[in-house]
Amino acid sequence: MSQPALPVLDGPTRQLCADIAERRLARPRLAVVAPGGYGKTAVLDHLDRDCARAGLPVHRFRPGTSRPEQGLVLVDDAHELAEPALAELAALATEGGAGLVLAARPWPLPDTLAGVLRGLAGQLVLRPLDHGGTATLLAATTGRPAPDRLIEFTRTQTGGIPGFVHRLGQALGRDPEPRIPEAALTGFRHELDRAGEDTLQLLLAAGTGTRLDAGLLAGLLDREPERVGEVLESARATGLLDLEGRLLPIGARALAVLVPAERRAALYQRLAGLLLQREAPVLHLARTLLDTGPGSGLGGPGSAAVFEAAAAEAIGSEPALATRLLDAAVAAGTRPADIGARRAAAAARAGELDTALRLADEVIATAGAPGRAEAARVAGTVLAHRGRLDRATRMHRWAGGTLDAACAAIGLLGTGRPGEAREALAGAPADEPPTLLATALTDTAEGLLASVAGAPTAALSTLVSAAEMLEPVGRTVLLPDSPAALGALVAIHSGELTIAETLLRDAGAARCGGDILAARHRLLLAWVAMLRGEAERAGALLAEAGTGLAPRDWLFAVALRVGLARRASDVAGLHRIWEQACTAVIRHPVDLFTLLPFGEFAVAAARLGDTERLAPHLRRASELCAALDHPPLWTWPLHWGGLHGAIIAERQEEAAAHADALSAGAGNGAYAAVLAAAARCWLAVVRGAVDQEQVEQAARGLHEAGLRWDGARLAGQAAIRTADRKAMVGLLEIARSMQGQPAQPEEPAVPAERGRLSERELQVAELVVAGLTYRQVGDRLFISAKTVEHHMARMRQRLGAASRAELLSRLRSVLEDRTGRP
Repeated sequence: MSQPALPVLDGPTRQLCADIAERRLARPRLAVVAPGGYGKTAVLDHLDRDCARAGLPVHRFRPGTSRPEQGLVLVDDAHELAEPALAELAALATEGGAGLVLAARPWPLPDTLAGVLRGLAGQLVLRPLDHGGTATLLAATTGRPAPDRLIEFTRTQTGGIPGFVHRLGQALGRDPEPRIPEAALTGFRHELDRAGEDTLQLLLAAGTGTRLDAGLLAGLLDREPERVGEVLESARATGLLDLEGRLLPIGARALAVLVPAERRAALYQRLAGLLLQREAPVLHLARTLLDTGPGSGLGGPGSAAVFEAAAAEAIGSEPALATRLLDAAVAAGTRPADIGARRAAAAARAGELDTALRLADEVIATAGAPGRAEAARVAGTVLAHRGRLDRATRMHRWAGGTLDAACAAIGLLGTGRPGEAREALAGAPADEPPTLLATALTDTAEGLLASVAGAPTAALSTLVSAAEMLEPVGRTVLLPDSPAALGALVAIHSGELTIAETLLRDAGAARCGGDILAARHRLLLAWVAMLRGEAERAGALLAEAGTGLAPRDWLFAVALRVGLARRASDVAGLHRIWEQACTAVIRHPVDLFTLLPFGEFAVAAARLGDTERLAPHLRRASELCAALDHPPLWTWPLHWGGLHGAIIAERQEEAAAHADALSAGAGNGAYAAVLAAAARCWLAVVRGAVDQEQVEQAARGLHEAGLRWDGARLAGQAAIRTADRKAMVGLLEIARSMQGQPAQPEEPAVPAERGRLSERELQVAELVVAGLTYRQVGDRLFISAKTVEHHMARMRQRLGAASRAELLSRLRSVLEDRTGRP
């Protein structure tokens, strides 16, 4: 192996070499024992140069020559010496007058060499390079400083072994891109050619990442277990294994390029057979088989069995990998029908809903195919995520198990059929074991039925218990919905936002339902944040939910965007998102568990003057609620949204009808009473009858129930509409405090310096330039439209603008200068 001209030595090693050269260490007897690539030859060359500069004679050991009586003898690759040469070396170590520094690999270790090493005074230890050492060696090899990403890539690929770092640097030259050129691999050919067959097989096996114990290696190498240690020592001596016995990435690449595919395939097949026989984990090996590709010569029942077993290991944590493994099993000879249900389940867990539905349908349609019930369960789950609870319910009822009965009951209730839901639960098979999963889903169905029957406290308690019960096993199961998500919906509808947040956070931490339900949990967390008026946090959670969402999740995501834009008085933003909202509504029919989004859409439709397109869907929502006998816990979002939509559209009778509906449910708990009182107060406010005490009480009730934005808005709107200045100021302060804003005078003093705007004026300017009306600006800042007009007049005077157009132009310039961007 070629060595770097200037080795990268640590401080103690460099000092020891200097002590030897300067004769501060008399007649040294040292060993340098390390695997290949660690730089033993480079250390000896460095010592030779130090001694030459200091005038100390240096002799390279050559068998058959006379032993020097002074100076220093350097011995390289002592492990390769024949027995007669080792005998001479032993005599030199015990009788010679010169110092001795001997370099060798830890294997092979003949008895004579072992005796020499035991007789030496000490050992010089070589270690892998750290980040700085790797950077230094790369710079010396390539002739230029290496970027950090190349340094870290090199350390990862080579383990920091100096010889391998040098080899990769030489192959890269002045190319800064992190990659492994083929020229960096050809240097390993000599090492692999002289490795014994058993050593090569062990290296190949190590490259799969499989845990190689002595028993497994004995079977793989056809050796007695006690003789396996020799092969392990031989493999470690190559330097291709790290300190924990794992094959270095550059070594794995070298084996893949330099060892013929048929030899690798033969080894993998034997290893696969042994692992399956022992029922040991095979996932690491299966990854290697996937990466090996179609030209490897792999195939047949052995490989197919490995892929199937590995898919079972991966399904809980890496569903996308499980999908690839099951596809590979089919390519290796497994009949598609035999594992069709498992392939559908893996695809669903990986979020590939169309593929999952297609695979499940193929199994369901094939008479006599194994796993038809499981395929129907998968299809039902996918259909629920796609917003088709009616069809999902049919699939679960056909599947027929206890778990399916619970899922069917949830779907039946969600589509307005509570009687059939109870029958489905009562008809669950009695001979199936009461697993945690089946019990949790059954309790979830019973909790939801209780919520419709008018027992919100008992319902929420049952749902919280079901969510907690599922946590130990929830990560590995495929579900149409999680008890945590459904419990959170009931909690939100009950005004128990803290309980909803706790349920969703715990479910996220436990990864209940796997990746396919992760977005749902985040979106519902975002909904809680939005209701609390935490717009920034809601937006962050919405972004974390990602893109490419299933129809149900997309409906909630779009509704969140609508709700956030509405609360920010961002009419332009509402216009931008509204077409998506209409599309989402078409893709996802109304069900019981989507009334929150439809309540938001009702307000937005009125704000945009586009109620006709939403009207059929709102009628369907009303019909659904009627089929469930108008359960107050579930219906308030429609009435609350309908109330505000009617107020915006100035439809007084419709607004009164929604307020009456909320009042009718006021006896169903404290939250219902708060909403009913707030609805009555809103009606009075829009009619111009502002009772400060009543408004304050209703606004604080909303705020304490978690609806902080609604509470602040009620107080702000009442302030704008009252003719009593004292009441206006008091209500505005309440609105500001509910939004966490500091108290401010209604009309701030004019700044002394002409041309400069106050902080409040800058806030007004930013909103007006964004296109908001004076009334919308007032709504956002909790000031009156008249005050906004006063601010604009002052800014026009201060900036010397002759017209409104000129004022807007100057305000844009001021804002650009302030932010540093247009």
